[in-house]
Formats: sequence, structure tokens, C-alpha cells
Amino acid sequence: MRVCILGNGISSLTIAKALVNQKIYVDLLLTNKIDKPDKSRTIGISKSNADFFNDNIINIKKIIWKLNKIEIFTENLEKEKILCFENHKNELFSIVKNFQLFDILQKSLLRNKYFKKINIKKNINFQEKYNLVINTDSQNHITKKYFNNRVIKKYNSFAYTTIIKHSKIKNNTATQIFTKWGPIAFLPVSDYETSLVCSLHNFENSKTDNILGFINKYNFKYKINKINKIKSFELKSLNLRSYYYNNILAFGDLLHRVHPLAGQGFNMTIRDIKLLLEIIKKRVNLGLPLDSSVNFEFEKKIKHRNFIFSNGIDFIHEFFNLERKFNNTILSKSVKVFGKNNSINKVFTKLADRGFII
Repeated sequence: MRVCILGNGISSLTIAKALVNQKIYVDLLLTNKIDKPDKSRTIGISKSNADFFNDNIINIKKIIWKLNKIEIFTENLEKEKILCFENHKNELFSIVKNFQLFDILQKSLLRNKYFKKINIKKNINFQEKYNLVINTDSQNHITKKYFNNRVIKKYNSFAYTTIIKHSKIKNNTATQIFTKWGPIAFLPVSDYETSLVCSLHNFENSKTDNILGFINKYNFKYKINKINKIKSFELKSLNLRSYYYNNILAFGDLLHRVHPLAGQGFNMTIRDIKLLLEIIKKRVNLGLPLDSSVNFEFEKKIKHRNFIFSNGIDFIHEFFNLERKFNNTILSKSVKVFGKNNSINKVFTKLADRGFII
């Protein structure tokens, strides 16, 4: 059995590593465009997903930074804490730098006899040559032909990402502040480095100096020594209406994309990989081929979960966006009251860790 993967991002390398671990031959096909990991970006991984990653894909314990506390503030209550999630025994979440995860996956794959990386310059008939085609590339001709039917929501916002270097502190708490311009998240990656993600709505002036001023205004924890180059990208959510065409399966950001405020984008992809792997293992153990029926079963089991979860993230964004628009504190005060309820707090923590289990 041979599987083809289109694309060269973290999602494609992760699913490739999961498959070669099952002794399935994988060809990673690349066009002339090579996706290079952004050194200003980081990925959040929940505890259950980090455990799955370590056990079933590759051990990343050396490159992740564990967080056991998440604090959420709102500017409308004068930077008052409205939610706090904490676990003294285990991490709630882990943060990893994009380029480090990319490098460790790629180096491992290039040493694996079941893996090939192939550059292509013309279209080939994927459907006949491979049992299964997994497409993570949003720009290729297959995407344009078969995966254009999608629900897209634009937030009229841009995300600004960077990594700050600061004086050493005990850095195991993630902080998110909902400001009048949008949320800003401080995500530790070591005791002296922290990743920043600012999701700003119609920011008056997006020049670097103004973004730096915004960061300094809402930083109340770190003594900053250096701010790395700031990168930006437009924010939008996306859900594909159909997950597959025959034996070609859409995957990763091509399948779904969510607002970064909850750090759940890659977590959704890991959950997708977990289910796809279960389906493939079952078929291999029964001696059945990998074909379009794999894609059918995958869509049937995961599509509704992904839709509910991604809309849940969008609801959180709209909830705090509504408060921002009306400059009212009632919603934040309500969240603060609910957040103090241990049972509700545990439900939110479980959802963030495992997603919706239906």
C-alpha cells in the first residue's frame, strides 16, 4: 500500500510520520513552492494530544514547553482576571515553536525507508497511482478543482505574531487579555522567551511601531529585552463542505481553520489524525485496501464534531467581540461568576483538551 501526501507543512509531515510508523509507504509530493516554517509562530498542543503525539507519532518532550495555568483577563474590567484554569499536577497545555516541530518531523522522515520526498513539475494522475491521496496544499490544482466548496468567515482582523526575549522568570502561565482592539495572548516557550499572538480588529495603524506600542501597553509581566520581527496574516475561519473526492482526502488547514484565540487549530488536526489512524489500522488488520471508503468513514465520524467545535471557537470570539462593540462589562462579569464554578471550569478544561466527543 502506498499513500501520497500533497503539501510540505507541519500537518502533512505529522500525518506522514503517523503512517510510516504503521509501515505504510508514503510519498510526499512537492511543487516548486516550498513552505518554510515561520520562526515567529508557535503551536499550542493540549495534554491529551501531546500524549498521543509522543506515543504514536514522535517524541517531542524535548521541544515543548509545558504550561499548568491559563489566565484570561478583560480590559473592560480594568484588566481584571475573569477566568483561570490550573492544574498543579500535570500540564494543561504545551507550546512548541513551529520550526522546531517541522525540523524534528522532517529529519525523522528523511531517515525512514517507508518515506520519499518527491518534487513534481507537472500534474500526475494521483488517483490511479496511489491507494489514498491526502491533500494539505491549498494552492494546487486538485484543491481548486475538487475542494472549493467551503464556508468562509472573515473577521476583518489580522493576527500579528512574534517572540519576545525577556529576563528570566518562572514562565508556566499563559495569559490572554481581551482588549478593545481584540485579544492578545502571551504564550511562554521557555523561562526567557514568550510567544505573542495579537488578533486585532480594524487596528488603526498596523505599522510595526504601533504594534510594539500595543504589546508594551498590555505587557504587565515581562521585562522585555528584545522583540523579534513581527509577522502578520489575515484572520478567517473555514470549514470544507465535503471532506473528500473519491480517494482524495482534504486535510489540515485545508479542511478547517479557526480563530487563534483558543489555540485549537493544530489540536483539531491531531484529533483528525487520531481518528484517521484508527480507521486505517482497522482496515489493514482486516486485510482490506485503503481506498475511498476510508475517506467516507472519516468524514462520517468527524465532520459534525469539527463543525460543532469550530463554531464553538467562533462563538467565543463573537461573545467577547460583542462586549467590545458595546463597551459593556455585563458579559465579562457573567463569565467570571460561571468560571468560579468548579464543575463548569472542569467542563471547559476537558473540552479544550479533548474536543467534542459525540
